[in-house]
Amino acid sequence: MAGAAFWGLAVCGQGLDLRGFDRALTGLSEKISPAVVQVLSDAYSPLSEERGAPAAYEQSFGSGIILSADGYIVTNAHVVKGATRINVVLATAEPRPARGTILRPKGRSVAARLVGLDRETDLAVLKIDQKNLPHLRLGDSDRIRQGQLVLAFGSPFGLQNSMSMGIVSAVARQLEADDPMIYIQSDVSINPGNSGGPMVDVEGAVIGVNTMIISESGGSDGVGLAVPANIVKSVTDQIIQNGVVRRGEIGIEPQTITEAMAGGLGLGRASGVILGDVTPDGPADRAGLRVGDIVLSLNGRTMENARQLQVNLYSQALGSAVTVELLRGKDELKHSVTVAERPNDPDRFAALVNREVATIDKIGIMGLEIGSKVRELLPSTRQARGILVANVLAAAGRNSGLLETGDIIYAVNRKAVGTLDEIKAALAPAKPGDAVILQVERNEKLRYVEVTVD
Repeated sequence: MAGAAFWGLAVCGQGLDLRGFDRALTGLSEKISPAVVQVLSDAYSPLSEERGAPAAYEQSFGSGIILSADGYIVTNAHVVKGATRINVVLATAEPRPARGTILRPKGRSVAARLVGLDRETDLAVLKIDQKNLPHLRLGDSDRIRQGQLVLAFGSPFGLQNSMSMGIVSAVARQLEADDPMIYIQSDVSINPGNSGGPMVDVEGAVIGVNTMIISESGGSDGVGLAVPANIVKSVTDQIIQNGVVRRGEIGIEPQTITEAMAGGLGLGRASGVILGDVTPDGPADRAGLRVGDIVLSLNGRTMENARQLQVNLYSQALGSAVTVELLRGKDELKHSVTVAERPNDPDRFAALVNREVATIDKIGIMGLEIGSKVRELLPSTRQARGILVANVLAAAGRNSGLLETGDIIYAVNRKAVGTLDEIKAALAPAKPGDAVILQVERNEKLRYVEVTVD
């Protein structure tokens, strides 16, 4: 259905059919709002920035989008990071009576568990034990255009079930020049509490997850950023399937061709992408790409600059093959390159975790014994036995930030640990609020880390 037809805009004398426009807006609200939830999370927050400072218990709020009838919800990672308890408030299901109060009853609050989160995109997936829920579909964010009408739904300042409207200001905004992560920028009114809610197009498809504002006042100044739906789909699919996001690369260092570069290197063109480096024995090297090659296209899409190439590689799944068309001298070449996992990605261990036995609730981590598979992913370690921190849980509470993915725990209060049973036994005597001292290897150096038992 075309956007203009959906909105019911039609020439009526010298003006527009405002009644049709009004009906279209209210119809869209009735379609979207039931699948938008308020997210409430309880977490410990330090009273000061100093490590070891006392912590206060506080509640934060945001928004979420129901993605499936069986209760998977996407929100922002910063809404639930460090949470010890998460609840979502469902929209009221009962239709408003034709006559009666305009005030809707408060929605039902249900407990949610964290399936996984991704710091790099600031996305998290929650699960609630409900069935037959209204849910929304993710649209194709590559098709959005500057000036397109969009709407945001969520709970700004905790005001549940709010809606605002605006236009797309930019389709691919970066916060840093070399950052492969991009955002949709809009002038839709977005405020604290909107985080995790949907940005939708006129057909009701989710084209982004509202994530942040750029503001000097702290409120909406007309610069809101949303994670594009195509990135959301890649991240949520992986979290639902594996509990973690594993990212790939092909082992290249692309650079945008400048006029000076074109002249000095005799390229014959002053625009496009040149490979400044190809990682030895990496996927691109094995596929035949070379330093100095000019990238013409990726999967049939013309590459105009290095940023565009990085962004298009960013969402490719591990093990997938990308087609790279190159110019080498006067020869046009085409290569298929397999996307491989990033080396030393701290989240690479999570795929090896058996979540049922690996969770160590008392210190808020998921652990792995250092067996043969784990050792293949590690540099040399200081000791042969230990527990690798495969993931830091959102429920880490007061220990949030003290342990990091990739740490290796060798001892608890001087008692050596090398199996999951041993570390759980060593922590068993500790009561909630007790401090325990862990001997940890981080970045190939030993240190003591003080954590509080939850």
